[in-house]
Amino acid sequence: MRLLLLMLGICIGIVVIVEKPAEAQNYPWCAQYSGDDGMNCGFTTFQQCLADVSGIGGFCTQNSTYRPPQVARPRARKTRSSLR
Repeated sequence: MRLLLLMLGICIGIVVIVEKPAEAQNYPWCAQYSGDDGMNCGFTTFQQCLADVSGIGGFCTQNSTYRPPQVARPRARKTRSSLR
């Protein structure tokens, strides 16, 4: 029994250490629901947003705080200057 509890504790410790921290949602479309039901900015396409508000009321808007992911640009190659 002690061995089982020790193994369980080790597994939980590994998950806590390895798990990536949560990040805020960063999607381009928001659903604003009718009434006072709030807003959900978790949609990658306008069509997904429309499907979410369909039948329950609301509208879709672009997320004003959306920041597209940074695309890594290839690094410029350094050239050796010849010493003469």
